[in-house]
Amino acid sequence: MSETEDRERAVEDREHTVEDREHTVEEFADGEIRSYRGRVDGWLLAVYAVLAVWGVYYLFAFWGGLGPGQGR
Repeated sequence: MSETEDRERAVEDREHTVEDREHTVEEFADGEIRSYRGRVDGWLLAVYAVLAVWGVYYLFAFWGGLGPGQGR
């Protein structure tokens, strides 16, 4: 076998291993919880971003003071 064939086989093995890992389902709590690798949808990333921005806004706009009903 030549070096080139060895490299090609190593790359194919690596790609096959990654593909197998992506399709493997891990089970926890006697199968009640399942975990697998996948991609996160764009809408969920957008929700995370909006919540982070809202959290920073709320921190600066409403943080501090005496609390509701305490200021006179």
